[in-house]
Amino acid sequence: MSEEQDFVTHLLELLEDFPNVTAKRMFGGYGIFREGLMFGLVADSTLYLKVDKENKPDFEAHESEPFIYDGKRGKPMAMSYYQAPEEVLDNPDDMIEWAESAYGAALRSKKPKKK
Repeated sequence: MSEEQDFVTHLLELLEDFPNVTAKRMFGGYGIFREGLMFGLVADSTLYLKVDKENKPDFEAHESEPFIYDGKRGKPMAMSYYQAPEEVLDNPDDMIEWAESAYGAALRSKKPKKK
């Protein structure tokens, strides 16, 4: 098993009491899903969680960085995912609290579009 696979297994163990969480290989990393909705991603053995205007201040208070990838023509592009605070990676209760926040942001981003 690779280091990244071990990390994802560890995350899923931390989220055992947060039902219906799965990981799927994608983007050269992993997407973290609950009931089919992506609320996290793992890249280079780093967990990033979904943010929006409601929960972004919590991540900023922990000086978390956004997930950035090379877009068209190598231009850096930030996604609405921020690095999870290090301290939550060892505590199931804290991890679930942050995962719930990220899942809430993912749900809010899926509101039906007006026709």
